[in-house]
Amino acid sequence: MSDSNGSVGPTAALRAAAAHTSLRLEPGHGQPLPRHLSLLAEAEPGPAPLVWTDTRAMLLSAMLVARARNDALGDGIELVSRYFDTGRLTRPTALSGPARSGLFASVAEYCAAVGWPQIGGHYASEALLFAETPEQRYRALSMQALNLALNAEYPAAAHAIAEGRQLFADQGWASADVSHCLLLGDGLVAVSRADTAHMRAIADELEHAQPDDPYWAFCAGMIRVTTMFIERDITEGLAKTWEMLHGSGRSRSFRIVRELLLGLHADMLTTQGEFDEALPVLSHAVTHPGHAVCFPMQRAATLLQMGREREVIETTNACVALHDEHCLRTLTPLLTRRAVAFLRLGSEKRAVQSMEAAVMLIQRTGGSVTPFLMIPFADTDRLLDLVAAHNADLIPTVAMMRHMLPALAARSTDTDVLASLTSTERELAHLLTSSLGMHEIARARNVSVNTVKSQVRSIYGKLGVSSREDAVEVLQRPHE
Repeated sequence: MSDSNGSVGPTAALRAAAAHTSLRLEPGHGQPLPRHLSLLAEAEPGPAPLVWTDTRAMLLSAMLVARARNDALGDGIELVSRYFDTGRLTRPTALSGPARSGLFASVAEYCAAVGWPQIGGHYASEALLFAETPEQRYRALSMQALNLALNAEYPAAAHAIAEGRQLFADQGWASADVSHCLLLGDGLVAVSRADTAHMRAIADELEHAQPDDPYWAFCAGMIRVTTMFIERDITEGLAKTWEMLHGSGRSRSFRIVRELLLGLHADMLTTQGEFDEALPVLSHAVTHPGHAVCFPMQRAATLLQMGREREVIETTNACVALHDEHCLRTLTPLLTRRAVAFLRLGSEKRAVQSMEAAVMLIQRTGGSVTPFLMIPFADTDRLLDLVAAHNADLIPTVAMMRHMLPALAARSTDTDVLASLTSTERELAHLLTSSLGMHEIARARNVSVNTVKSQVRSIYGKLGVSSREDAVEVLQRPHE
């Protein structure tokens, strides 16, 4: 904490910045100053002390928050492991309850920033346990809300959000003191419910609370783009994501929010049939431990639409093997996409196992139907039939999904039409509804153009049409 000459100047400056920042982490005192966050984010936290004191905890707490809010995440989760082992400090402590609550809340915020909400949720619960004042409780609830929402534990997140908002109103704090983490968690819960009206309200609240903060503005933009995607306003959504991902504002945004936006951009390109553009968008994207943003899952959506089911399975095997270390919010759509791939490959048993696991996770985490956003209704419909027949306990959850899916599922093909096609023809039919030409389809399927033309003629015959335009009209006919 000192410079190379051993001067106490930098340490004194850091302590002053940490004290000022720590005060403003709780409502009632305004937001931390950007210059203090920058100073703290660049400092080396050092090794664990021989004994933890309130002052030392305050300094680390402020540094963790500064790194989270300045996107200085190069040390990843290892930074937390330097001081904690399975949620407990590795050195003796003489910490007061408030100091302990503040430190745990900062660890929870840092874990959310690096994309490991499974760990962050535990620290948020500890922060709540030791909170002694309304300010400490509000901060702990905000960290809990974000980590639970990132991990798809939506009912618990919604409870934390409701309690936090009520506490904020009861205390009469200024609107500018609202927690960014609580708002982002609230936005994620709204996404799980496809509640676009509430998503817009959250974006407005982010912008109005801190109108001059680019980090908050970028989060608001991401939520607005998600609203466009759910409402199928793809053209405007693509333009907005391109602007955000390549504009100057990108340099002052949270990593996890940028990654969520990148996945949205790829999903929208896939929805438009621009597969050759969607995959390169994701080609250099790095999935960090915790998988709060899981790019193998993102790629799976595009690969499915391209008829490359075997690649879907191969590229997501490692994710499934992570078990409890994989974020539940991204694991659920990954399982549904694997289920579709297995079904199209003729492995019905494995398809049912994967979809059943997904439905059970949805049931456990609060009923989100967003895992089906990138899957055509016909595929989802058939898989839900199989799951309901295999496990009667899941019938109520399946019924709930059926009620909401027509407005959310990807453009569907008629089940009777698909039933007349072979598995190979069904895969090709998905590509016929895209903007790909015959040569591009041939490359995507790794076959010759003549083979594609022969298969297309067979599809035309079964559909009773004579052109691709007529075939697409039949294939995209709304499911009844």
